Amino acid sequence: MQELKWYVMYTTSRAEKKVAERLVEAGVEVFLPMVEVLRQWSDRKKKVQKALFNGYVFVKTDRNNLWNCLQTPGAVKFVNFSGVPATIRDEDVETIQRLVATGVSIETDGSEISPGEKVKVIGGSLEDMVGECIEKGNKDYFLIRIPGIYQNMLVSIPRKFLQVIEIAPSV
Repeated sequence: MQELKWYVMYTTSRAEKKVAERLVEAGVEVFLPMVEVLRQWSDRKKKVQKALFNGYVFVKTDRNNLWNCLQTPGAVKFVNFSGVPATIRDEDVETIQRLVATGVSIETDGSEISPGEKVKVIGGSLEDMVGECIEKGNKDYFLIRIPGIYQNMLVSIPRKFLQVIEIAPSV
């Protein structure tokens, strides 16, 4: 039996929840990070749950089962690079799970960001996480990269909770 890995499935627009439900019904382990956002309509505001990464569902399976997963209604394809299905490390999935569980406000950003200061969170619910500190507008953000899908998660954390980490120069 092949090793189970986290693969990244791309779904049709706004079908992440349905695809995740159908995969779970088929006995597949799925992770769909959801965040609560405030939606504004012309007559009201309402908090709604939405997928953290639009169009993405994380599927833990072996490579032989990818085709079966794609038979799920709403599934489009697996994200791949150079013809090889993209995988996400268990640690990255755990990081996303931990961030979502805290309830902190999270933005996602798929743009390339040049490396900034390496930092460690020294207080609060994300204590001991390591990432980069970047400035966006005039606000500091803690950046966590998810390299397997070229996505970044930006979390607003007060600068007082970030401690610069000294990186030894590579020789």
